[in-house]
Amino acid sequence: MTPQGERLVVTVSTTVIAPLQRVWDLFTEPLHIIHWNHASDDWQTSYAESDLRPGGEFLSRMEARDGSEGFDFSGRFTDVIPGKSIAYTLDDGRNVDILFRETAGRTLVMESFETEDINSAELQRDGWQAILDNFRKYVEGYGRREMLHFETTIDSTPENIFRTMLESEAYSKWTKPFNPESHFTGSWDKGERILFLGTGEDGKSGGMLCRIRENIPGKFLSIESLREVVDGKEVTGEGKGDTWKGALENYTLKPAGSKTLLCIDTDVPAEFIQYLGEAWPRALEILKEICE
Repeated sequence: MTPQGERLVVTVSTTVIAPLQRVWDLFTEPLHIIHWNHASDDWQTSYAESDLRPGGEFLSRMEARDGSEGFDFSGRFTDVIPGKSIAYTLDDGRNVDILFRETAGRTLVMESFETEDINSAELQRDGWQAILDNFRKYVEGYGRREMLHFETTIDSTPENIFRTMLESEAYSKWTKPFNPESHFTGSWDKGERILFLGTGEDGKSGGMLCRIRENIPGKFLSIESLREVVDGKEVTGEGKGDTWKGALENYTLKPAGSKTLLCIDTDVPAEFIQYLGEAWPRALEILKEICE
């Protein structure tokens, strides 16, 4: 290994057309990180956590979308100045410094990182730059959808809630506020596809084809929307069925004393915000009754 003092430092940057506060929030919050933290479309961050303070730890689980390989990108924050800078040390000892600067409604994000010894500096630069470019696209496109947050405290264990909410019969009950005929077909296993279906006012079946992005029993579930289903058929073709494409619906379960805090964070197109803003609280009330 090359001594740390001799490591090459590489800098990458991007300028985002967005105010500093939005850039900071979308860069640092785990539920946003999992949207943009990948260098190419055949990779993803399936799970992320971050204790954003000096001494706090962070982790991003980075994986090939086909599940063939993956690794934990993790370390510890050494310095955090909100809205200005972040410094951290990776588990392998390499240091990273990130600066944020706003000018006239645009925000510069600049990352300087110490290279590792396995891949070329050029390859590493390209990878880090691609992730930053992905971040810029995510921030500048943010607003087409909004992330809604819902939560409830349930007097049961995380493991029991997680298991119950995914059971076929229970699922159809607690999701009735979304559609009276709500049900699913497929598997909840990570990487598998699953269909969420209901019946429209015209009597035809419709819903969403999704993919299970992450499944950590009793802790975290992430569902990625792929395409809409209308009258039992997948909507395909350029620009068709893209309203929900790529949207995530994330379930996080956290122990709260003898109870469990269940949090839902979901990407919602603007035209569905009112409908889902009313349906989700009712659905969680039913799930709470079932689990307790």
